[in-house]
Amino acid sequence: MVRKYVFGKPFETEAVVKDSPAEKGLPEIGRISGENGFLFSYIMGENDIVYGLGEANRGINKRGFRYISDCTDDPIHTEDKSSLYGAHNFIVVSGEKAFGLFFDYPGRIIFDIGYTKAKLLSVSCENADLYLYVIDGENAYDIVKQFRKIIGRSYIPPKFAFGFGQSRWGYRTKEDFRKVLKGYRDNHIPLDMIYMDIDYMQDYKDFTVNEENFPDFSEFVREMKEESVRLIPIIDAGVKIEKGYPVYEEGVEKGYFCKREDGTDFTAAVWPGYTHFPDVLRKEAREWFGEHYRFLIEQGIEGFWNDMNEPAIFYSAEGIGELKAYLGKCMEKDERIEPWELGDKVKKLANSPEDYRRFYHVVDGKRIQHDKVHNLFGYNMTRAAGEAFEKIAPDKRFLMFSRSSYIGMHRYGGIWTGDNKSWWSHLLLNLKMMPSLNMCGFLYSGADLGGFGEDATRDLVLRWLALGVFTPLMRNHAAVGTREQEPYQFEDIDDFRGIIETRYRLIPYIYSEYMKAALNDDMYFKPLAFEYPEDSFAAQVEDQLMVGNEIMIAPVYTQNANGRYVYLPEEMMLVKFSKDNRYTKEVLKKGHHYVETALSEVPVFIRKGKCIPIVKAAECVEKLDTEQIEYLGYEGAQYTLYEDDGIHKSYER
Repeated sequence: MVRKYVFGKPFETEAVVKDSPAEKGLPEIGRISGENGFLFSYIMGENDIVYGLGEANRGINKRGFRYISDCTDDPIHTEDKSSLYGAHNFIVVSGEKAFGLFFDYPGRIIFDIGYTKAKLLSVSCENADLYLYVIDGENAYDIVKQFRKIIGRSYIPPKFAFGFGQSRWGYRTKEDFRKVLKGYRDNHIPLDMIYMDIDYMQDYKDFTVNEENFPDFSEFVREMKEESVRLIPIIDAGVKIEKGYPVYEEGVEKGYFCKREDGTDFTAAVWPGYTHFPDVLRKEAREWFGEHYRFLIEQGIEGFWNDMNEPAIFYSAEGIGELKAYLGKCMEKDERIEPWELGDKVKKLANSPEDYRRFYHVVDGKRIQHDKVHNLFGYNMTRAAGEAFEKIAPDKRFLMFSRSSYIGMHRYGGIWTGDNKSWWSHLLLNLKMMPSLNMCGFLYSGADLGGFGEDATRDLVLRWLALGVFTPLMRNHAAVGTREQEPYQFEDIDDFRGIIETRYRLIPYIYSEYMKAALNDDMYFKPLAFEYPEDSFAAQVEDQLMVGNEIMIAPVYTQNANGRYVYLPEEMMLVKFSKDNRYTKEVLKKGHHYVETALSEVPVFIRKGKCIPIVKAAECVEKLDTEQIEYLGYEGAQYTLYEDDGIHKSYER
């Protein structure tokens, strides 16, 4: 049962699509105060578990830390960080009482879950203008499914998007992309996508292509597609200020950019230098910005990734002015400038809260300060694209995912978890984040496999790929200046080939389970406790996940480990996929087991009485022979396979 409560005058985020009349009075659960902003408080039971918050730090159980929904461009995801790229304000308390809470509030909101006081759950924000949805259910899983039904169906990508993708910031020319394709095809490693980071653009301008490096771009797109590879370009949030650049001039002429208080267009520096931000919270501006994706679609592009849309700010004109004034004052008085103090001031130029208070949106004729609706920018940038796709090719699916997001964006695209590092801790964070994202509707998700920043090691890339086999978005991505981490750059390439081929062998299962989850408002990744609610030990396990309805995964995430301990809540069949389309299988009893796993192996645990479909690997998704499916698992088990053409929106049929 879902109950809606209204406080003050909420901003309409459109996160919820299946709305209900507002209840009178206050919720029976917890206490609410509106004296200084908004405060919800609840005393948790000793054994209560708190799920949710989507893209958040630490574990599946959110208890014991403070999380702040405040979309933040910060790649250093250490344990002390309370804000990441997304803002997903949904939690589930699971204990003697089970209930869910969705705080539909687009600004900065704090979830203190046993951090200040061990048993106190408090949720607070500056303004008491929000919708609160309270969901009662039989258990946490039931509550999640009810929530998923009110926020709308999750985004469904084309089938090629379940293949493997290669990305690197630094691919600049046609030859760079051809070299990547050759590296994969010559080594017989499957590949469906190569991503284009900011260097494909002309001077980092959105909806342009560098004409010197990519003359006749549409022909190059066709060339790659003939090799069964899609090019997936990036689109950034900032529009470069440059006379003669049509997107900039149109936006200025029509008043579609975010404004300063004095009505002038707000200016901030990002990759192109000084830019303006499209006011994507405004319907007309959203339609205008989304329509520009047509330029690349008409050249054969079938997918995009939206970036820098928190929105990220390197610095603003005002911020630079304040820094200059500070330096000038120090020099005038001949005051000593401590290096750390100067460094701190320079660091604070980026993504400054002051800058987020300096610009405004116009929604339904009303001017709204950006920081009050900050968490909606990435959502609405991706919404702009999704709505445009409906007009440009209404029956076709496009690949789309974003860095920043809010609940509601899950209807228009997926997400990747941002600029992570080549750290073992980020491999584990990737694993733990997946079910929380699913709870909030984000099914098409994944991390930069191998890590984006820092230098990756061979064993880290292999172990991370083995997890990535199961994430709907499976992409290797790295930053310019880091060690090259394409699989063919390492020794013993057949180890990498075997893991990526395992992904392609499992695509009938992965795609089928994804589609069932999307069409039924269900989860693709689940914590063990959702399937085994009576097993108290399963509730404590955070490094194993249920994937779909038939399997459990337990990836190795530790350096130099030749295996790991695994808890089986019931008897299961252990299948180890290895090189050359081979596998072994062994039935294990319920309980604790040490499972040895070579760097070249991908372990899968099939639930008792179930089976999964597998096929022979191919160099791309469209060449998989789905007429020759093998069912792997328990004898006599049955499996319901979902299949469609992977291109059109005919899923209802």
